[in-house]
Amino acid sequence: MTYCGTSKGSNLTMANVPYHEEVIKFSQLLLDQLNDSYGIACEHQHSNCVLLAHKRFFIDNQWHTWIDYQKFNQLITDYYQSNGSKTFSSLDYIDLTPKWAVFGSDERGFDPNETRFRKYNKNK
Repeated sequence: MTYCGTSKGSNLTMANVPYHEEVIKFSQLLLDQLNDSYGIACEHQHSNCVLLAHKRFFIDNQWHTWIDYQKFNQLITDYYQSNGSKTFSSLDYIDLTPKWAVFGSDERGFDPNETRFRKYNKNK
C-alpha cells in the first residue's frame, strides 16, 4: 500500500486520489451550479488540478490568469508610498495565460520548456 503522507490520523492512499478526468467532470458540475460567471481557465494534468476563474479574466477570447509580478510590485510600492490613496485591482496586474496552461491545450498544463519525467509502474 502506498501512502500519500505519514500521518497517524489518516490512512489516505493514492487509491483516494481522483483521476484528472474526474476532477474535470467535478469542476464542470460545479460550474453548472454557478451563474455562468466562471469557466475552467487552466489545467495542470500532472498535478491533477484545474483553475476555475471568473470570466472577467477572459479578455479578447483569452484567459489572463497569470500575474505580472513586476507590475504588481510597482503597484504595491505605489500604494504604500501614497499611504493607501493610490489603489489598484487584480485586473491591473494580470498577465496572459500561456497557451500550454489553458484548459484543453495539447500540453494539458505542462510547460514545454521543462523536462518531463514519467514514472511508470513496471509491475503493472
